[in-house]
Amino acid sequence: MTFSPRTWVVGEVVSAALMNQEIRDQFNSFFGAWTTYTPTFGSTGTAPAVGNGTLNGQYMKIGRTVIMSLTFTIGSTTTFGSGNLSFTLPATGAAASNGVALNASASRTGTQNFVMGAMPLTNNATTTSTIWFASTSTSGDWDAWTASVPWTLAAGDIVRVWGQYQAAS
Repeated sequence: MTFSPRTWVVGEVVSAALMNQEIRDQFNSFFGAWTTYTPTFGSTGTAPAVGNGTLNGQYMKIGRTVIMSLTFTIGSTTTFGSGNLSFTLPATGAAASNGVALNASASRTGTQNFVMGAMPLTNNATTTSTIWFASTSTSGDWDAWTASVPWTLAAGDIVRVWGQYQAAS
C-alpha cells in the first residue's frame, strides 16, 4: 500500500479523506497482512513443472523494501527440467541490486537432513537467478540448483526461499 507522499499545494484545503489517505492508510500499511503471490518455477534449460507439488509465496512491501518468503513442496509428479532452477520474485528488483542475496534451504522429508543456500540478485532481477546450495559432496563448495543438486529431490522434500531486497519502484 505504501506509495510516494503527496505534494501539497499552497492554499489547498485539506480534507479528512486526504488525511486518511496520506497518513492513516500509509501508517496502517506497515502493519497489514502479507500479500500472497504465486511464484513461477523456472529453469535455464527445459521448463520444469510443479505438477502436484505446491508452490506458495508471500511478501510485504514497505516503501521499496520487499520482504518475501516462498515454500515449494515437491510432489510425486513434479519435474525439474534441465539447467539451473529458479523462482520469480514478487516485485522487480532495483537497478542496483548487485550485492543482495536471498536465503534458501532444501530439506528432506522424514529426516532432519537439510542444506542451506543463497541466491545473489542481479540488477533489475525478476527471478531469483541461480540458487546456490552448499555442496553435499565437497566441503566448502557451492553448487547451482539443478535436477540432481543438492540431491535428487523427492515427493515431500521442501525448498524454501526468504529474504529482503530493494524493489525497482
